[in-house]
Amino acid sequence: MDLMDTTALRDAYRALLDAAAAVAAAGDRVSTPPEGEWNADRILAHVALVTAATVGAAASVAAGANTTYDNRLAQDTWTIDRVIELAGGTAGLRERIRCQAESLCALGGSALSGPELDTPVPTLLLSHGTVLVDAPVSLRDLVTGLAEAEIPGHTKQLLSLLPDGGGAEAAA
Repeated sequence: MDLMDTTALRDAYRALLDAAAAVAAAGDRVSTPPEGEWNADRILAHVALVTAATVGAAASVAAGANTTYDNRLAQDTWTIDRVIELAGGTAGLRERIRCQAESLCALGGSALSGPELDTPVPTLLLSHGTVLVDAPVSLRDLVTGLAEAEIPGHTKQLLSLLPDGGGAEAAA
């Protein structure tokens, strides 16, 4: 069995949640994001939607069902604002992401076999209206992409909102 080590994924989510807590603690001192960028709640809602889609894909593979992965809904402003409302704001978003991360780490770790993790998932990934991926991607690579790029990028976005800029540049 070729299991996946989810340490990097856990660390990425931990860093994101720590950054979100720092932004929340900064209160009114948080910087206004540049035009066209998201505030902290929208960043967190986006991450919650991306994580939910990834958990859904992993659960579908575990259930033996066909699945797809499409991040367009996670970029829709109405959907993002609705998730913020349903989660109850910043604290609810942070708790939602924490629970989702635990679920994803369990599914991406020992709950799935190597062949399940290597299942090709038809994937459509967009960023700022540009297609980044429109091809099958293994479930393993979807999860690895979260750990290596998606979650750290949004952590940098959150840190850039801190009064001192958090030492990070905004990332998409």
